[in-house]
Amino acid sequence: MGVINGTMWSDALGMNVGYSAVLPEGMKGPYEVLYLLHGHSDDHHAWLYHTGLTRYLEGRNLAVFMPQVHLSFYADMVAGGKYWTFISEEFPEKLHRIYHISDKREETFVAGLSMGGYGAFKLGLNKPEMFRGAASFSGALDVVALWEGDSNRNNTFLNAFGSVEQLRGSLNDLVAVAENLSVDDTLPAYYQSCGSEDFLIENNRSFKEVMAPFDFVYTERPGVHDWHFWDAELPLLFKWMDGLKYEDA
Repeated sequence: MGVINGTMWSDALGMNVGYSAVLPEGMKGPYEVLYLLHGHSDDHHAWLYHTGLTRYLEGRNLAVFMPQVHLSFYADMVAGGKYWTFISEEFPEKLHRIYHISDKREETFVAGLSMGGYGAFKLGLNKPEMFRGAASFSGALDVVALWEGDSNRNNTFLNAFGSVEQLRGSLNDLVAVAENLSVDDTLPAYYQSCGSEDFLIENNRSFKEVMAPFDFVYTERPGVHDWHFWDAELPLLFKWMDGLKYEDA
């Protein structure tokens, strides 16, 4: 595996943005693509520092890209940068110019943990034409419910979304987005997991009911909101991705 820690200029954000990447070695491109998103308190290095990601990728023709988005909740922030524009448009476009990666929907995936799980499902629900699969681990998925139930998050949510009224029914409100989709739409497959002792477990249990009509897998097993749980999810993610590719063959 080749590991890259780099930066790219973002017109949407008006600054250089850090990202990490893991690229296959000794394999012919174009490579399949996984966007792997960090959580609220982390950065683009976190998946490399805290998991066996590079070990799990051995033998796979898969390039993994991990962008830095700070505390943006992957949004075009009311008080901050246009991170949704960056992550959903500019970042993929620039990566395709830099790296020999696939532009096929069936070879493109997104996953993330906590805030990044929200970001992964936000991309998979709002940009279904881009992805074959979207996966959330311990995701902060129903942000309306989280905001209304936890005033400690006010500053983060205010900066990202403005107000509950602005959030509700917008592309940032994943419950509303999912409820407006149809099973007849061309959608990705969705994978959602959460530890049974995670503080976000009830948020995940309620959100799974919204996702039930779709091509959707929900798993719940003992665990809390920590890297032990998320590290163990990576092999399960890759197995699920392999299953999708087998279905498409």
